[in-house]
Amino acid sequence: MSERWKVVIVGGGFGGLSAAQHLNSDLVDVTLIDRRNYHLFQPLLYQVATGSLSAGEVASPLRGVLSRQKNTRVWLGTVVDIDPDSKRVFLADGAIVPYDSLIVAAGSQTFYFGHNEWQEWAPGMKSVEEATAIRHKILYAFEVAERLSDPVQRRSWLTFVIVGAGPTGVELSGAIAEIARQTLKNDFRSINPQEAKIILLDGAPRVLMPFPEDLAEKATRSLAKLGVEVRCGAMVKQVDKEGLTIDSGGRTDSIAAKTVVWAGGITASPLGKMLASHTKAESDKGGRVKVRPDLTIPGYLDIYVVGDLASAMDKKGKPLPGVAQVAMQGGAYAAKAILRKVKGQRELPPFHYFDKGSLAVIGRAAAVADVFGVHLSGLIAWLVWAFIHITYLVTFQSRVLVFFQWAIQDLTFSRGARLITGAAPTDFNFSEELAETKAEPVNASR
Repeated sequence: MSERWKVVIVGGGFGGLSAAQHLNSDLVDVTLIDRRNYHLFQPLLYQVATGSLSAGEVASPLRGVLSRQKNTRVWLGTVVDIDPDSKRVFLADGAIVPYDSLIVAAGSQTFYFGHNEWQEWAPGMKSVEEATAIRHKILYAFEVAERLSDPVQRRSWLTFVIVGAGPTGVELSGAIAEIARQTLKNDFRSINPQEAKIILLDGAPRVLMPFPEDLAEKATRSLAKLGVEVRCGAMVKQVDKEGLTIDSGGRTDSIAAKTVVWAGGITASPLGKMLASHTKAESDKGGRVKVRPDLTIPGYLDIYVVGDLASAMDKKGKPLPGVAQVAMQGGAYAAKAILRKVKGQRELPPFHYFDKGSLAVIGRAAAVADVFGVHLSGLIAWLVWAFIHITYLVTFQSRVLVFFQWAIQDLTFSRGARLITGAAPTDFNFSEELAETKAEPVNASR
């Protein structure tokens, strides 16, 4: 019996996992490699950052998800190099994995527009660790403010700035506003959490640029009802311990804020640059590898690039968006193409992305949705958003847990995962600050 076709998948995100699931065939041996042992449902990561959900409810162990696929093995490891000519993948621990077909779905990372030093003060939200760090910063800010009597310092600790008004920024700012206005409103004695200031910044002329303009306007109004201040046309010039500096219409402003979250952009994984160099493939300005219509690299028809790492075009020549649906459909397409090749069947037609629409939630029973060209907002859009997100969670257990967590939260405004974990930040010393102010906490007016 001849040796089975070897397929290596780099990345266990939406694209990689979708490819693995569609390669459930005794014609191929599949090795999925990821530096994490879990698949992360990133669209709900902001809810981990704001205490609505725990990390285990939005992440599922890859071995568990793929346990019934006997032709598939999962390796925990970091890919550091790929040799497209000898068809080998190299891991950081020295392991070498040969392949007949390779699917690269390494995803993306937070982009600071050449200012990576800002990451220390404005974390992004691409991993569980970053989400829990943001949750720490948000909740810790209220704890510090509770013990301060200086109104200026209190204000800076109770000011929250989100940079980037795409779906992640809109969802995060709305969630922080609900924390301040509802979840914590009765929890403190010296401060009134409802006085917290939430600012959403973006250099674009409006929020949710990929969405239709009428839905963006409705989202802005919903954010205003929650008390979120939206500032568009504002470019960030500096971020540090004390806050950030922005340029808005030629005018420079400083915002004193101890909590800044970066949702302002993404760039391709470094694997994209390395792969492009080895294959002489072109890359776009975001580091994504330009692929052929069948998602392969020119000159290397055994290498498929899917998801955020791929620069693919639709029928009109426009770049496909970096969203989960593109990655999932791309992964499924690559898997089907490989199986047809192994079976000796005709090639698939070029990859076609079926756009099911765009969704963004603003708060409790408030969302906007563009579904098959139909514009929805309010409660009905929120129900569509909730149904789709629960459906796409990869395990039944996660669906049940998330459903009940959301039900409890919507009825009570309680956020059960409101935990400050990890070491306390070192950028503030209670004893020194209280010694300087020499003042007793003053009860906030309710």
